[in-house]
Amino acid sequence: MNDYRARARDWLAANVPADDENGAADQVVAAAKRFQAALYDAGYAGITWPAEYGGQGLGMAEQQAFNDAAAGFDLPTSVFMIGMGMCGPTLVDLGTHEQKSRYVKPLLRGEEIWCQLFSEPGAGSDVASLQTRAVRDGDGWLVNGQKVWTTGAQFSDYGALLARTDPDQPKHKGLTMFIVDMHAPGVTVRPLKDMTGRAPFNEIYFDNVRIPGDAILGQENAGWLAAVTMLGHERVSIGGGVRRRYDPLGYHNLVAMARERGRLSDPAVRRELASLYAEERALALFNARLRQEADAGSPPGARGSVAKLAGARLLWHATDVAGLIAGLDAAAWDTTDGDELAVAICATPAASIAGGTDQVQRNIIGDRILGLPREPAVDRDVPFRELRVGTQRTA
Repeated sequence: MNDYRARARDWLAANVPADDENGAADQVVAAAKRFQAALYDAGYAGITWPAEYGGQGLGMAEQQAFNDAAAGFDLPTSVFMIGMGMCGPTLVDLGTHEQKSRYVKPLLRGEEIWCQLFSEPGAGSDVASLQTRAVRDGDGWLVNGQKVWTTGAQFSDYGALLARTDPDQPKHKGLTMFIVDMHAPGVTVRPLKDMTGRAPFNEIYFDNVRIPGDAILGQENAGWLAAVTMLGHERVSIGGGVRRRYDPLGYHNLVAMARERGRLSDPAVRRELASLYAEERALALFNARLRQEADAGSPPGARGSVAKLAGARLLWHATDVAGLIAGLDAAAWDTTDGDELAVAICATPAASIAGGTDQVQRNIIGDRILGLPREPAVDRDVPFRELRVGTQRTA
């Protein structure tokens, strides 16, 4: 693996752009697509994905070697995070041969960007309460409803949409996952700003959007299984993301900050940096184990929630350490002026919400890993149309 790692590092050194192209959004996306295509053509995208559908067909040893090599670079690949980490793996798990043949390679080459369409105004942590409807229309479906907090939808070509197809079944049943064309008539995308001053996510409206009959991902009315599959990939992806040396809240950057400010000899700072390093390494090793087990045919299941929860807590700890080192200089009245540390600090709370809140992850860990008694679920067997949930509530 040393040769593979060295070749990957040499390629990245020669091909990673010198900066992140801080221009207009369409320029940034175009530059990211060029880089992703080059990454794929060099054999470093989809390393463990099936060769039959455009992946490299290699093992986790090669993936880990590439991750080690990539940790020293700021790769312009964030617009592909949802597709590569969540939608694509679910497509590989549940898609038909025709779907995988059509979508996997363009996804890996960056030719098509994907998003995940789950959350709604009345269905956040309780995703199963969603109300976006898909109704049969001839040989296809008509979709109406609204999604929210959809990362990267403004750049996306396709989305994995969870919609209700049978309201007479209980809320965890009667759901179906679809592949939806984000450029189809009736799809409206509206970016939403968060407190970083940026607009990483969106609200989406579906107004009589037609979806073909062969766009179901998985089985009709088995969308909850598809959702759980994708959420598992999402939690591993969020918790197991490669920490770049350019990450303002990464260990190496915080050490450099402490050195520049003359705080590296401060016992309190050294103690927190050592603790942060141990947490980063423990999480990296845990995720390496999950990937190896998944490569051997044992998916992470509920353990993905451990990775996701640990990743969120790590970010909070890193934010505290940054504050300890930077003091008042960590404060910012305006995060739009390029201050990456301020942006990273303001973005940290999202880590405890996106992909399921910390509380949801603890419930999953308690129930499915520790075997603790489940919380009561009185609505589990009630037909959805009889529930008063989300925006179905009445005064």
